[in-house]
Amino acid sequence: MIDTFIGFDPWLQALIATLFTWIMTGVGAAVVFLTKEVNEKFLDMMLGFAGGVMIAASFWSLLAPAIENSQDHSIGEWFPAAVGFLLGGLFIYAFDKLIPHTHRDGPDGRKEGLGAEGQRRSTLLVFSITLHNIPEGLAIGIAFGALASNADPMAVAVGATTLALGIGIQNVPEGMAVSMPLRGEGMSRTKSFFFGWMSGIVEPIAAVIGILAISFMSPILPYALALAAGAMLFVVVEEVIPSTQKNGHSDLAVICLMLGFTLMMILDVALG
Repeated sequence: MIDTFIGFDPWLQALIATLFTWIMTGVGAAVVFLTKEVNEKFLDMMLGFAGGVMIAASFWSLLAPAIENSQDHSIGEWFPAAVGFLLGGLFIYAFDKLIPHTHRDGPDGRKEGLGAEGQRRSTLLVFSITLHNIPEGLAIGIAFGALASNADPMAVAVGATTLALGIGIQNVPEGMAVSMPLRGEGMSRTKSFFFGWMSGIVEPIAAVIGILAISFMSPILPYALALAAGAMLFVVVEEVIPSTQKNGHSDLAVICLMLGFTLMMILDVALG
């Protein structure tokens, strides 16, 4: 089956992989049909787990390959990874200032981004998770885009598939992080599920953008891989981890973060 998958064009592989991650977002959002109330403890644990997966993926699936693909760089193999990583953080920082959104359990209901004050909180919650999904989709697209410029397509395809699997797993709590608060604000279960699921639709779009960029500018591959890593880590440190530390469940959230990191590390090392 993996041989058949590898036989597809890289853009189609990336599209299939991100459709899987989008479906997993829907799986998480569907939890709203099973419970009446937001279980903050469980949500903090799951978001901690998601943060661990994202941190591990940033290194094992993105930064390490960026360094490996820069062995012949004139300045040093560290240069593309360092530059791309910092640009990734700046990329999400700019989006964070432009896109109207609010953070779960943010201080005093603070709203951020252009025009945020005129938006409903439910809309801003959806935009917040949508912002998270942009670097994840880019990461998958860039990872599969590496197939065209790598001498070992099987290894790259397995590594990219592992990345998609890890992101799919951590998308479950991200879907919950949208649908459950929306339900808590009085929105119907169906609408809460719909908006929770739709928050992940940007992943396939971002993946196609990522793979197109690599297809036309293959020399930027190490920079692009590191950029995706920097963007993902910015999201984890700026939003995911802080949101798990405000409801008295910080120790459990950290334990789950370590479990998520360990799982993603095992998947990437064992399969990639």
